[in-house]
Amino acid sequence: MGGYVANPLAFLVHTLFSLYILAVMLRFLLQWTRADFFNPISQFLVRVTQPVLRPLRRVIPGMAGLDLSAVVLMVLLQAVSLALVMLIYGVMPRAGYILVRTPAELLSLLFNLYFIAIIAQAILSWVIQPGQYHPAQTLLYSLTEPVLRPIRQLVPLIGGIDLSPLVALILLQVLKMLVMQPLNHIAPPLF
Repeated sequence: MGGYVANPLAFLVHTLFSLYILAVMLRFLLQWTRADFFNPISQFLVRVTQPVLRPLRRVIPGMAGLDLSAVVLMVLLQAVSLALVMLIYGVMPRAGYILVRTPAELLSLLFNLYFIAIIAQAILSWVIQPGQYHPAQTLLYSLTEPVLRPIRQLVPLIGGIDLSPLVALILLQVLKMLVMQPLNHIAPPLF
């Protein structure tokens, strides 16, 4: 396919698949952290992902409280997305590339998700008054607390200010660099 049409089409395919993978990933993580199932955002994620996850659950059972069908769905969607983008660019999809790039893309999305969630939680904590309920704030707390709790135990409050989000962001960025660089060297990203 020509470059004029290929770039926007590849972007569109990549974006649509990534948004749905993000919804599945959020559902998996919120289920794993035992977030409020009746939260409106949780209910939205369930409604969006349930039609695809329901049939998969019949074939792939959960294990140790983890929804393995969601993990399999994320891997399958990411692999299909990579294969489609390669076809759009006129490149025959290679199994070796897809096997390495799929987990790399999912890990990158996971790092970015936590990075954005920690920033969003910090901003919402400044805007929302203590004691007020906001559905996004409760889910962000459930999502980020497993990351921030150990850091809070090591980094004390300084002048009443919680620096654990800043430390977590720095650590996440360093970890992302350490993990992603070897994967990007083996199978470079398409974008």
